[in-house]
Amino acid sequence: MPQIPEKIHELTVGQVSARSGAAVSALHFYEAKGLISSRRTSGNQRRYGRDTLRRVAFIRAAQRVGIPLATIRDALAELPEGRTPTRADWARLSGTWRSELDERIKQLGRLRDHLTDCIGCGCLSLETCVLSNPDDVFGDRLVGSRLLNERRATG
Repeated sequence: MPQIPEKIHELTVGQVSARSGAAVSALHFYEAKGLISSRRTSGNQRRYGRDTLRRVAFIRAAQRVGIPLATIRDALAELPEGRTPTRADWARLSGTWRSELDERIKQLGRLRDHLTDCIGCGCLSLETCVLSNPDDVFGDRLVGSRLLNERRATG
């Protein structure tokens, strides 16, 4: 892995890619989504501040636990521009995601525990499915798997 001398304050997209492990296309995507920023040289080449390396690590760690890019962008917007996110920043920002992750873990546990039932019948009917409709609480109102998407959109 190439080392970047301390006196160099700006990095090329290739250097950021090599150091972060993120593909150049991913870096361009992150920039297009407002997650990282660069400046353009007179030759129209991108140059990134050194803090971009930590920001990319932050983005990739958050993505690995399933945090949507829009949520990551909002979190990064709370940080001062040009400053490397610190451990304290990560603790503060990731703490706000805890309840969302706890809910996902609960849903995945329910899926794991009832997966063979679901594969066995294949219906995903809200009238009988223990995954989509535990204790048949929605049986009077709706049927079909669409309720899962409706709950996500309103919750």
